[in-house]
Formats: sequence, C-alpha cells, structure tokens
Amino acid sequence: MTTGHTVPWRPRSPAAAWRGRLSPWRTRRLLEAHLLLLLLCAAVAATALFFSYRQTQRGAVALASREAPAVQGLAGTRLAALRSYEEAGALVKDGLVDVAGSGETYRSQLSAADQGLSRIADRTDQDLGTVDGLLASYGNSLDLGMSVYRDQPLMQQQKFVEARSLLVRDKVGLTSRLDELQAVQMRHAEATATMGDRQRAGWWIAELALGALASTLLSALFVLRDRCGRDWNPYLLAAFALTVLLAVVPLLTTSATEDHLDGALKDLRQITTVSRRITTVSQQITEVPRRGSELVDAQQQVTQTSEQVRQRLATDAWADRVYQGTFVGGLLIVVLPALGLGLRLDGDYWRRR
Repeated sequence: MTTGHTVPWRPRSPAAAWRGRLSPWRTRRLLEAHLLLLLLCAAVAATALFFSYRQTQRGAVALASREAPAVQGLAGTRLAALRSYEEAGALVKDGLVDVAGSGETYRSQLSAADQGLSRIADRTDQDLGTVDGLLASYGNSLDLGMSVYRDQPLMQQQKFVEARSLLVRDKVGLTSRLDELQAVQMRHAEATATMGDRQRAGWWIAELALGALASTLLSALFVLRDRCGRDWNPYLLAAFALTVLLAVVPLLTTSATEDHLDGALKDLRQITTVSRRITTVSQQITEVPRRGSELVDAQQQVTQTSEQVRQRLATDAWADRVYQGTFVGGLLIVVLPALGLGLRLDGDYWRRR
C-alpha cells in the first residue's frame, strides 16, 4: 500500500478567484456586459451626484441671499423701534425736546426700522403689510408727541401711550408681530440649511453608484489585460481616477458647506435671542429708564454677529469650481468608459460581423 504526497492547500489570489468567476463568459459578451454596466452605474452616479451637490449649493445661496438677511433685518427692525421709543423718552425726561438737533437719534432709529422692513420685503414671502402699518402708526404717534404736542404735556403723554401700545401690546403690537415673523423666518432658514432625507438618500445613491462604477472599471481593466493581452486602457484608467475624485471631493466640499451652514444657523439663533432680550418699555414716558446703552449694545452685537454670518455664507470660489467640476466630471465618467470599451469592441469584434 502506497501513500501519495499531499499538496498543502493554498488560497487562490483575488485575480485567480475573479478569473474563475468570469471563466464561463465569452470575452466579447463579457466586455459588452461591462460596457452596459459601466454606462448604467455612471449615469446613476452622475445624476445623483449632480442633483445632490446642486441642492447643497442652492441651500447655501438661499440662506445667504434670503433667509439670513431676513432674520437679521427683523432683529434690527425690532431693536431700532424699541430704541426710538427710549431715545424719545429720554429727551422728554431730560427736557431736551426743544433743543435743536436733539431728536436726530430717535428719528434715525425710526428710519432704520422702516428701511429694514423695506429690505426684508424682497427676501421673504411673508405678508409684511400689517407690520408696515403698525410701524407707520407708531412712528406717527411718536412724531406727534415730539413735535406737534411738545408744549402740551397731557396730549404729549397720550401720544406716547398710543405709541407704546402700538409698540409692545401683547400679541398684536409691533414687537409681538416681529417676533412671530422672526420665528417663521428661522424655521425657513433651518429648513433651507438642513440636509433633508431625500438629499441624504441622493448622496448615498451617488456614493454607492460611484463605488460600483470603480469596481466595474477595475474588472474591465482586468479582463482587457487577462484575456486580450492589452496594456492598461487609458480611457478606463482616466475614468477610474475621475471616479475616485468624484467620490471624495464633492462630499468633502459638501461637508464643509454644511459646517458653515450650521455655524450660520447658530449665529442666527443668537441674533434672534439678543433682539428679544428687551420686551417691555415704561408706561409713563417720564419714567423711561436709561436703557440706551443696553439697546446700543444689543444692536452692536446683532451687527457683529450678522457680519459673521455673512462671512460664513460668502460664496467661495473653490466651492463654485467644485460644482462646475462635478458637472463636467459627471459627463466624463459616462463618456470615457464608453470610449474605452466601445473602441476596443469595435476594433476586435463589431467590425468583423
């Protein structure tokens, strides 16, 4: 009885394993199947990537051009309206109403509030008619108290009471309505800046399709070298390199953009909180407290934070270039594999029919 020599088992290499899986296929059919799969994966990846990236860019542009300026404008209007009342009251309390040029501050604040609403009208779809009317009535009452009735204390006090009611009346006053508009505008800003489920699904589809495309490209390159004895196909190599770039660069750019949007939303919430810090004014105009410094500090803080938001949301040239490159790259990952395998199939098989 003889015993044979036992050959130790060795695992096959990945190339050998893949060669075995593809062995039942004829070369022509195998290349045609790769071509069809490459075109399908490239089309899905390019479409999903382009629309997902475009949605991110559109959200950033919308937040910078519409939502953020509207929130900032509403905050500035609220603070300016409150400060105009405090400044007018301080003049009456100090007996400076008749002094030339003494009313410039309160008038400038009224003007700032009016201009703020005018700028907001182009950046929001909310109805500002009621707020515009309240601001006009409030400013008229304040002007009458400061000019027409400045020598009639009782009538002056009545006009200031009217102005105060229009300014801070619960639920229907100017500040209450501005608070409501701010709340709605902040919800719009959050919806604009936050990546939704559809957008996340688009990114997942794009990345999975790009991964499938890269794997299929490697398989096609392997088939050409293994069965056709060809060198590395430059079209497929370029498509593979471009696929890797499209899988990484737009995603990193989107991540950076989302970080900027999150920071901008945080700043907008801070602006809203600061503008709502002062909620009441004195019942009697002669009892107006010295809150000018507090209001000035709030206005300065809103201005500084608004500048931070503007800098965060400033359109970067590199982000625009990535957006344009994504569009061009999406076209190329469809065209290059078609050229690479199409030319090879045409030269080796299709012309021989």
